[in-house]
Amino acid sequence: MDSDDLLPAKKAPQILLGEDISAFSAHELEQRIAALEAEIARCRQGISARLATKSAAENFFKR
Repeated sequence: MDSDDLLPAKKAPQILLGEDISAFSAHELEQRIAALEAEIARCRQGISARLATKSAAENFFKR
């Protein structure tokens, strides 16, 4: 048995950047935009968390 068999399978991304969107309806495109905006917000939260950690470490080691 391979150790990769024990890991959960990653699901394929629902949105592919650069994908042809000509066949999507307006509603589907609105859903796509909402999903992308949610992902952008999640990434911005990740950046903020990492900057806060960096700042805390810098302040700790400056003393």
